[in-house]
Amino acid sequence: MLSHDVVIWRIRNRKGRRRPYELRWVVARREKSKSFLSRALADDFRADLLKAAKRGELFDTDSGLPESMLEPEAQGLRWYDFARQYVGLRWPRAAAKTRAGIVEDLAIATSAMLDGEAVDLSRTQVRRAMVWALMPSNAERQPPVNYRQTIRLLSKGTLQVSEVAAPQVRRRLVDILATKLDGTAAGSETVAHRRRTLNTALEYAVEIGELSENPLSQEKRKRVAKDVSVDRRVVASPRQARELFTALTYVGSWRRARGRRLVAFFATLYYAGLRPAEAVGLRLTDCYIPDKGWGLLTLTETRPMSGSQWTDDGTYHDQRGLKQREQTAVREVPIPPTLVGIIRQHLDEFGTAADSRLFANERGALLGGVTIYRAWREARRLALTPAQYASPLAQRPYDLRHAALSTWLNAGVDPTDVAERAGNSVEVLLRRYAKCIDGRQDRNNRLIEQALLDDRRSAEPPAGSPKRLRRG
Repeated sequence: MLSHDVVIWRIRNRKGRRRPYELRWVVARREKSKSFLSRALADDFRADLLKAAKRGELFDTDSGLPESMLEPEAQGLRWYDFARQYVGLRWPRAAAKTRAGIVEDLAIATSAMLDGEAVDLSRTQVRRAMVWALMPSNAERQPPVNYRQTIRLLSKGTLQVSEVAAPQVRRRLVDILATKLDGTAAGSETVAHRRRTLNTALEYAVEIGELSENPLSQEKRKRVAKDVSVDRRVVASPRQARELFTALTYVGSWRRARGRRLVAFFATLYYAGLRPAEAVGLRLTDCYIPDKGWGLLTLTETRPMSGSQWTDDGTYHDQRGLKQREQTAVREVPIPPTLVGIIRQHLDEFGTAADSRLFANERGALLGGVTIYRAWREARRLALTPAQYASPLAQRPYDLRHAALSTWLNAGVDPTDVAERAGNSVEVLLRRYAKCIDGRQDRNNRLIEQALLDDRRSAEPPAGSPKRLRRG
């Protein structure tokens, strides 16, 4: 829509802004604004608007520009629309946590693609609004009041995807991925995850013709060796694990049994080496619990905690097959008599959930992250000394799995069998737990010491040989 109803105001200086000089004007009672780095640039733009108004030109009510300054409509996708399109493409086949990662990473990247009136939005504003806008379920909904203005600016104020090919835009994008919202450096794992997400998205942009090649491949970065091994300080000894399980029985009142009903859950992580998501989905039909001797767990699914907004059915837990395995894959894990006894005691006291799940919260529902972490935090406080509590020792429930696999390896169990029980490859297992295998450092130190001693002996002259005279 075009109009002659135009009012152009004076330039104002908003100190502390990235582009402090702002010009505001009104077209058909709709306020417009544009910010500039310097007053001279703002004056030039204001003069152009005044000249157009004096010539009697019509102004566009959407952009606020006179007809002479309107650019031909761009054919390429803007970043905002591209990001929504890409998420919609990936959503149906992605796991809940993958969906969350894609949305989060693209929302972060958007701060590097701002244009026009959106350039002054903070990274926090952009991230929150984009997370909402990228959810496919929100496609036809009106944005919440607190996001409405931000989303309106973003929908018209992002660069075209093709502009990522420009070196300055590409570098800005890479820099944004490498920092937190407060501007400090992000962790290496976080940065790597963000880059993988962006790389896949830009490959899709090449596929649909928005880019001729993936510009991220041109951005060189310093390669840093990644240490993926488990910190041996997190590994609890068998005695410490038993003390932690005992401490759980004191968490919460006896009637509610907030900690007591979780003893068997945590015990499966330590004695069977299960991942928390595997233990959450464990059913009675998956368990062989004999009266004595070793039992067996047959794992068929995982129930990772993702958040209701990321799952198809709106529940907090996703439902997936075993990690990095075919959907129908099964893993059998023998369990020692100690764990058999703990599970039997759990079943006698608490039974199972309505759907035969072994572990449930007080209401019979799936165990949630808050329930698990709160009980574990309280158990650590009861069982450990202040120094141990402040240390990484068994800090997360997942650390019990690390302790299990380390214990098996140190006991001399064949790595192939450990990997099979844990659901890992042998290569990954040994790489992850290299620092947790006891005795290796002492053995290697002795070998080095012996090599140095042998070298010293070989350098000494044989007994009875004439000594070399020193020149005075």
